[in-house]
Amino acid sequence: MTFCLGITVEEGLVGIGDTRITSGNEVITARKIRTLSVANGEFFIMTSGLRSVRDKTLTYFEEDIEAGLLDECDRLYKVVNDLSDQIRKVKREDKQALVDSGLGFDIHALVGGKLTRDKSHKLYLVYPEGNWVEISKNTPYYIIGERGYGKPVLDRTLVHSDSLLFALKVGCLAFDSTRISASDVDFPIDVVLYNQHTGELVEHRYEYEDLLDISAWWQERLRTLVHDLPSEWIENVASKLEKVSKHGP
Repeated sequence: MTFCLGITVEEGLVGIGDTRITSGNEVITARKIRTLSVANGEFFIMTSGLRSVRDKTLTYFEEDIEAGLLDECDRLYKVVNDLSDQIRKVKREDKQALVDSGLGFDIHALVGGKLTRDKSHKLYLVYPEGNWVEISKNTPYYIIGERGYGKPVLDRTLVHSDSLLFALKVGCLAFDSTRISASDVDFPIDVVLYNQHTGELVEHRYEYEDLLDISAWWQERLRTLVHDLPSEWIENVASKLEKVSKHGP
């Protein structure tokens, strides 16, 4: 499984991706975030799904970039359209063979960045069918891969007006929540930040030791908050338990 998270806030974009890939009994570490450029700007792409489908799609996509076929793209959605074309191409080539082998055609992608004619930075989600949607400020994030465990942290805390660094903090906590509960998501994690003020993409990798103290701090604070939660609303249940304990059922 995969954890790839894309966040869009007023100040820019955050991309976070784990690096664990499980194939049968084999576990390896590989990047799931790539930073790429065309003539009119830079962008990042994150993928989840069947590894063979992901690798083949990205190979075709990067071939188009290297051949200069995307140099005329001046808005990010045009780059996303080419990625969608490559997904459909791989689907035509491989889907039936995958189905015959008992596998589904599975790939999702998150693409973020800003090209010259984009009014602001953009974040797109691309589906296995090749269609796409833009991630908007109303729900300013999306997770591809293992979604369930990190989503509550983001839903409870993140809004589009938050700072870039706040978004990074919340994103790392969402990853940590997923890592704790999902055995196939793990360190290292790769992070990419797009700052709309500078127009630059910055990449960084966190190892387990880098965030160990933060994970422990977060866990202890959660336990403390549960202890500090007002208890008046459960006192009636507690009193019933006391009566049962003293007098029997």
